[in-house]
Amino acid sequence: MFELSRGTNNLQQRETSMTKLKKVRYKTKARTLGAFLLARFLVGFLVATVFLALPVRLLALQPVQASAQAQIVDKASADKAIRPFGIHVPQEAIIDLRKRIAATRWPDQETVADQSQGVQLATMKDLVRYWGTKYDWRKAEAKLNALPQFVTNIDGLDIHFIHVRSKNPNALPLLVTHGWPGSVIEQLKIIDPLTDPMAYGGRAEDSFDVVIPSIPGYGFSERPKDIGWDPERIARAWAELMKRLEYTRYVAQGGDWGSPISSAMARQAPTELLGIHINLPAAIPPDIALVLASGSPAPPGLSQKERAAFDSLDTFNKKDRAYALIMGTRPQTIGYGLMDSPVGLAAWLLGHPGFAQWTTSSNSEKSPTKDEVLDDITLYWLTNSAVSSAQLYWENKASLLNAIAQKTDEISLPVAITVFPGEIYRAPETWARRAYRNLSYFHEVDKGGHFAAWEQPQLFSEELRAAFRSLR
Repeated sequence: MFELSRGTNNLQQRETSMTKLKKVRYKTKARTLGAFLLARFLVGFLVATVFLALPVRLLALQPVQASAQAQIVDKASADKAIRPFGIHVPQEAIIDLRKRIAATRWPDQETVADQSQGVQLATMKDLVRYWGTKYDWRKAEAKLNALPQFVTNIDGLDIHFIHVRSKNPNALPLLVTHGWPGSVIEQLKIIDPLTDPMAYGGRAEDSFDVVIPSIPGYGFSERPKDIGWDPERIARAWAELMKRLEYTRYVAQGGDWGSPISSAMARQAPTELLGIHINLPAAIPPDIALVLASGSPAPPGLSQKERAAFDSLDTFNKKDRAYALIMGTRPQTIGYGLMDSPVGLAAWLLGHPGFAQWTTSSNSEKSPTKDEVLDDITLYWLTNSAVSSAQLYWENKASLLNAIAQKTDEISLPVAITVFPGEIYRAPETWARRAYRNLSYFHEVDKGGHFAAWEQPQLFSEELRAAFRSLR
């Protein structure tokens, strides 16, 4: 029994083992199939990932790229944007100016009875006494803020400008450029006569839209951080400014630095520019320029007006242009004193021959008035622009008055000239016609000097109306 029972048990055990073995085999097959299916799924997923990755990435990048492009467009638009501008000088700066004025250490009085040694001590003391006690910068600030002022970035610099439109929709756009030691202050009196001529004895058809920019490094325009800002580059910036204002036709005017800048615009001849007017022409002929440079006497054969012009230029070269020589060679050196002493700055600016006939005490209402002159000087001080404005002399390598140096023969656009009697020299018409082949207007007036728009705003405005009438 026992043996039979044992055999039966062995059989049962074998059957049980076979059953377990089958189950194991079935499980192994199931696992193998599962692994195979999983592997195929993984391979398929991997292939799909590889093939779909690029399109997915491209789709994902599209919003990023679009956003980046939008940012580039926005930045370009922002760079070209014309932004409103207002002035408010901190009171601390005005307090500091008065403290510096009060602490002035004065030099001894000059040893001559005239201005041959420079700005006289009595003149400076009279002006500075008023500057430190009665002058009010806030009035100048309010006068400027009453006008539409703007800033736009051109060629990496923020350019400040005044832009006053005439009520006449057919007004001719006019770009006016100041000089040194001037600023936009010297053009403020011509804005109303030019934009509203009927109120000043003119005709509606003589109206102008007036654009008055501050030269880079002057006033509220940004100070250049690199070299190269000469009249040619400024001229290109002015053409860009007028384009941004969407003017398709305009004229330009300038005296002092405004003359070579306007002349450079005429040489570059942007299609929108119709012509220019200048009141400090580069009319000196090459033969006369050689004689002046040598310091020799006037050549024979000059007319009375040519001889008078020669004598004025000879005096200017020998006695009056020291300021230009210093700023043209060492603007940084002279700048330390000008940036540190307001009285030193005032004396330096007043030393310009354009101020030779201006007095502070004999007639305070004479144009420009004492307050207006101090508006200009204070603008230089508060904007820290003594050195940056002087650098324009260093940048410029050509004589402002020499026809060859200013390449006047390359100007084909119409050129208008007004000669004011108090200018550095009275350009003779004979010289002007030799210099400018398309001289469209030439007129000598009996009043006004170097700062003609400042000194004689009504007469100056009348000259511009007459000069540009044929170009409307």
